[in-house]
Amino acid sequence: MDKIDLGKTGINVSRLGLGTVKFGRNQGVKYPKGFELPSDSEAADLLALAKDLGINMLDTASAYGTSEERLGHLLKGQRDDWVIVGKAGEEFEGGKSSYNFTPKHFEMSLERSLKRLKTDYIDMLLLHSDGNDVRNLSDEIIEKLLDFKKRGLVRAIGASTKTAEGGIKTLERMDVVMAMYTADYTDEKPVLDYAAEHNKGVLLKKVLSSGHDTDINKAFKFALSHPAAPCAIVGTINPTNLRANVEACKKALPLNAP
Repeated sequence: MDKIDLGKTGINVSRLGLGTVKFGRNQGVKYPKGFELPSDSEAADLLALAKDLGINMLDTASAYGTSEERLGHLLKGQRDDWVIVGKAGEEFEGGKSSYNFTPKHFEMSLERSLKRLKTDYIDMLLLHSDGNDVRNLSDEIIEKLLDFKKRGLVRAIGASTKTAEGGIKTLERMDVVMAMYTADYTDEKPVLDYAAEHNKGVLLKKVLSSGHDTDINKAFKFALSHPAAPCAIVGTINPTNLRANVEACKKALPLNAP
């Protein structure tokens, strides 16, 4: 599995990261089929397989149910082996999401995430999105994220966005954006273009359209071919699917790897 330095962050990551929403939450998700949460042994085996296949990046969030707590337990003694991407701004309780984009909430959220993950720092902390990217990327929130970075609590900062305007605003002042870019959805392509021009980090979500895209080879080839050298975050709790995702990613990379 190829690894790259993500933009100017100095963080070396695999071109495929493992999303862990399914480790902790099976409500309010948009996958084709329902699923049971994996047992601790099943989750541990999946993480070991991911590592063996060359994946070193995990994506989680405070809104992903018990994902953070479970990773904190499962990654004991392995912290240095993984790049952890976390998020703040969204809460998920009682089967519903709510959002809070205030500095006070972000301080609480990060402190809680660090405790749950049993770590002193998160590699990348992103603002979650409710669709109002530009409004939520206020000066006071960006300053709070910059403060986290200055204090050594996070190594890189950014936002998960849903609009091109929000994605570009993110990269103008921060390090990393998480955007969506598929053959059927190219609205956020200007974000990737901006990242390529300014050497900023790009993580891609929903590369397989939340499991609805069955041609994974085509999906990975399209997503990873952009000159911004994005990394794909794909969630799964199925070892067979994980292996297939890695193989599709590797097939997509030889002509496109930086």
